[in-house]
Amino acid sequence: MEPLSWCHEVTEVERGERLDLFLSIAIPSLSRSRAGKLIDEGHVIVNGGGAKRSYRLRAGDKIEVTIPPPESPVPHPEPMPLNIVYEDEYLIAVEKPAGVVVHPGAGHRVGTLVHGLLYHCRALSQVGNDARPGIVHRLDKDTSGLLIVAKTEEIHRIFTEYFKNRQIEKVYLALVYGTMPSETGLIDFPIGRHPHSRHIMSIHSRRAREAITEWKVKEKFHFATLLEVFLRTGRTHQIRVHLNAVGHPVVGDPTYGLHKEIRRQAEATWKRRGIELPRRQLLHAHLLRFIHPISGHRMELISPMPSDMSAFCLNIGELSHV
Repeated sequence: MEPLSWCHEVTEVERGERLDLFLSIAIPSLSRSRAGKLIDEGHVIVNGGGAKRSYRLRAGDKIEVTIPPPESPVPHPEPMPLNIVYEDEYLIAVEKPAGVVVHPGAGHRVGTLVHGLLYHCRALSQVGNDARPGIVHRLDKDTSGLLIVAKTEEIHRIFTEYFKNRQIEKVYLALVYGTMPSETGLIDFPIGRHPHSRHIMSIHSRRAREAITEWKVKEKFHFATLLEVFLRTGRTHQIRVHLNAVGHPVVGDPTYGLHKEIRRQAEATWKRRGIELPRRQLLHAHLLRFIHPISGHRMELISPMPSDMSAFCLNIGELSHV
């Protein structure tokens, strides 16, 4: 598809209008945000040069707009190494490495797990969003571990209900800063979008939803604790938000708990001992239990702790066990 071009000379009547607002009115196919993005990306030329969204038009200004064709949301198969934990004609379960995005989105048009799955399976469920074939649940880019993907529409709908009705047991491994106050615990804080930063989640959201996380101490280290975490709900960033809320953010988390004193102390100590800090949040989807929707068999899928996480635990474990 070829890009569309649009040219216009500003009239006296149009003088004084903001550039982004004017374009959204003059070109019906453009929203104001889309017009602003075109301006930011250099697709809008005013009098032969670039301009800002807030530019106020002058009579006689010559505007040239190039509208690139929309990027296709439909991913295409791409060869990718996959660590397959289980597969049959209905579903596939894989270990997602840290750093791999699950499905295409803004800034991630290629190289996602979905691209690799399409190359391996050739066909996945087409229920819902075209950019997310087969995806019934997700993991953050820098969270590793188990992911179930549906191959057929029927299985997709069944697993959607499984997750909705909490019929899938999910266990994570999380290394957190500090020492937990007990051997087990439960965190019950509703979660929603942060009231001021919409790209992150918060327990102080104006429109929060129920979120319940249980945890159990697995191993104690100097300035850190390895937890088994059991999700009773599945909110975005739930584990990271909840553990941060109780004062023990996930080690290496780039978003939550950045200014906690326990984090500062731990990382300062580790650096002094020559231990390289992790480059991602040390959170791993370790285990999934569910009833196979076709065979009726009880499934238990396990993904061992990944090498970067186990190596870091080994390094801080050598300092001194608590």
